[in-house]
Amino acid sequence: MISSEAAPFAKTGGLADVVGSLPSALRSFGDEVAVVIPRYGSIDLKNARRVWDNLPVHFGPVSYPVSIYQAPADYPVYLVDCPPLYDRKGFYGESGMDYPDNHIRFAVFCRAALGVARVLFRTDIFHCHDWQTGLVPAYLRTTFATDPTFLGCRTLFTIHNLGYQGLFPKTALAEVALDPAVYRPDGMEFFGRVSYLKAGIQFADALSTVSPTYAREIQTPEFGFGLDDCLRDRASVLNGILNGVDYAEWSPQTDPHIPAPYSAEDLGGKATCKRQLLEEFGLPAAGTDRPLLGMVSRFTRQKGTGILAEIAAQMVAEDVYLVALGEGDPEYEDFFLRMQQEHPGRIAARIGFDNGLAHRIEAGADIFLMPSHYEPCGLNQIYSLHYGTVPVVRATGGLDDTIEEGTGFKFAEYSGEALLAAVRAAVHAFADRESWQRMMRRGMSKDFSWKMSAAAYSALYRRLLAR
Repeated sequence: MISSEAAPFAKTGGLADVVGSLPSALRSFGDEVAVVIPRYGSIDLKNARRVWDNLPVHFGPVSYPVSIYQAPADYPVYLVDCPPLYDRKGFYGESGMDYPDNHIRFAVFCRAALGVARVLFRTDIFHCHDWQTGLVPAYLRTTFATDPTFLGCRTLFTIHNLGYQGLFPKTALAEVALDPAVYRPDGMEFFGRVSYLKAGIQFADALSTVSPTYAREIQTPEFGFGLDDCLRDRASVLNGILNGVDYAEWSPQTDPHIPAPYSAEDLGGKATCKRQLLEEFGLPAAGTDRPLLGMVSRFTRQKGTGILAEIAAQMVAEDVYLVALGEGDPEYEDFFLRMQQEHPGRIAARIGFDNGLAHRIEAGADIFLMPSHYEPCGLNQIYSLHYGTVPVVRATGGLDDTIEEGTGFKFAEYSGEALLAAVRAAVHAFADRESWQRMMRRGMSKDFSWKMSAAAYSALYRRLLAR
C-alpha cells in the first residue's frame, strides 16, 4: 500500500485511518501487506531502523537522496526519508498554500515506493491511495513497462476524495521524468494541465472508491469534478467498497479519552460524558437536559459549512447547543468563531485538531451533524453510531450507505432549509427519551468493522491476479 498518510504516523483525515487499519484486517485473509509513506518532519525516527541507506531517485540530471526506514508496527511500514522534500512543517503545504514543489515531492515518493518493492518487499499488487500516488501506475506503464522486476504486478488505485486531484502545469512532466506521451485526453491531460489523480484513474488495472454510492456519484457531472467521462469509461473496473472502522480505537466501553465508559446495555456513562463536554467547552450545565449537537470536521464547503451558516440562528432557536472541532478554510474557521460570538452559551468552537477532544465530542454529544455536500465515505457518522450519538446527515456517498431510518436522520436536498428540517426532526425525537434510547441502541448494534471491507478488498486482489 502506497499512501501519503497512515495512522498513527501521519494523519490529516480519514485516509490515514483507512491505511492504518486495513492492513491488519487483511492479514486474517492471508494477505501479506506492507505500507509505504513519506517520512515527514513530524515522524520521530527514534524507534525506526534504517533499512536502506541510499536509494537515490534520478529525474534526468537532478537526483534526490532517499533513504528508507522501517517503523515499528505489526506489518512492515516503510518511511521514505528525503529531508529536503518531506522534513517540513506541513504534509502538503503551510498557511493554506500548497507547497509549490508538490509535483516533485510526490513523484519522488512514487519512484521511491517502486524502489521499496524492488529491494525490500517484492509485491504482487501496488495498492495506491489518492492523487499523491497516481504516478505509480503511470511509471509502471511507461518508464518501467519492460522492467522484469514488475512483470505480472497489478495496480489498484483507490479514490478517497475526487475533489483533490493533484493538478500541475504541463511542464511538471519533464521535471518528474515522465514520458510526454502521457499528456493526452486518455492520459494525464486535464484542461491544459496534468492531473496526478487522472494518472491513477487511467493507468491503474483496477479502481476503487470508499463507498458504493460514491462509486455511482462520481460518474455523474455533479460529483465527477470533470472526470466523470473517464470514470464512466472505466466503470467495468470501478469498485465501491465501504470503509471500515477500528473499534479497538473507537469504542465507548474502552475509550481512554472519555471521562466515563458506557455501552448499549448500560448508557449511564454517556450522561457523565455530556456533562463534562459542556464544561470543557464552557457551556452552561442547563444544556444537560437539551439536545447537544456535535461536529468534528474539516471546515470546508464540502462539509456543508455553508448551509449550516444559513440556519445557525434558527437552529439555536430550537433550544439546542452546538460544539464544533475542526480546521480548514479561513472563511469557515471565521464562521464558527463568529457563531460562537453571536450565540454565547449556545455554540462553542475549537479551531485545530485534537484527537482526544474528537473522542469526547463523539461520546458527549446527543446528535452528530454531517451536512456534507458530498462525502465519499465518512467515518465520524460510523463512530457516532457506535457511541450512541444519533447522526443527522445529508443522503450522499457513504453517509447514505451507513445511516438508515431508525439509526439516524437524513436529508436529500443540499440546502439550509433541508438541514434545519432534519435537525428539527431529531430534536423532536429527542423529547421521547425511551424511543431515543432505542434509536441509540440500534445504532450501537451496527457492525462497520473492517472484516467485511477487508474481505471485499482481498477478493478484488485475487481477481486482479487471476487476469
